[in-house]
Amino acid sequence: MKSKNNAIISAENVSKSFKIYFDKGYTLKDKLLFWRRNRHEKREVLNDISLKIRKGESIGLIGRNGCGKSTMLKMLTRIYYPNSGKITVNGRVSSLIELGAGFHPDMTGRENIYINASIYGLSKKEIDKRLQKIIDFSELKDFIDNPIRTYSSGMYMRLAFAVAINVNADILLIDEILAVGDANFQTKCFNKLRELKKQGITIVIVSHSMELISEFCDRCIWIEKGKIMGDGPTKKISNKYLEYMSKERNFASLNEQDRISIISEKNRRKM
Repeated sequence: MKSKNNAIISAENVSKSFKIYFDKGYTLKDKLLFWRRNRHEKREVLNDISLKIRKGESIGLIGRNGCGKSTMLKMLTRIYYPNSGKITVNGRVSSLIELGAGFHPDMTGRENIYINASIYGLSKKEIDKRLQKIIDFSELKDFIDNPIRTYSSGMYMRLAFAVAINVNADILLIDEILAVGDANFQTKCFNKLRELKKQGITIVIVSHSMELISEFCDRCIWIEKGKIMGDGPTKKISNKYLEYMSKERNFASLNEQDRISIISEKNRRKM
């Protein structure tokens, strides 16, 4: 049995908030003349989150839109940094978070492979060795010397995925990006992910597809309103999440008086 202390990813009491401006002035003149535009609110996305992910685990992050799961993934890849708390990541990270991130639209697919792979820490010599493998997996041989701006979203995804899985990463982070592309290439991607999983690569997936999470992930972390609501075996946590969302939908369909009665009864029980 793997030790719980053998964590490749660790988050300790992590919180993250953003300033949301109602109507922000961008120039100095705007800020001086229309100072009321700078009013903002602080929106807390993650609140005191702690988690540990062990080497070789396949983790699914689930929760409704805006719950903080994508923000958590971006902090693991150091796009964002926490306002408080500590995140420790041991190993090379490869991520598929935003379609085309790290690509330059005016450069060719081939040139972007070199740029993107170098961001992951590969030397030119290492990229040279992997270049043909990346092109073959992406199935973009006929378009590899065309500018990236001429690519469709599916072609972007093919190239981004092909680079991400060929950088010898210890950790692979994926945020919904596999929803892009045709069915055959999606199947090819999932087969490759299974292969990486067998090799002991740690994989963290953010997805609204419970079918994908249930099939692929050993463990599930459910985030709700910036807090961890559940962390455990995928089947157990996903069932709790689906049950919770079903109750939420049923509650939303009630009339106002019935909602008030349910809330009042809940508050009475807490007293």
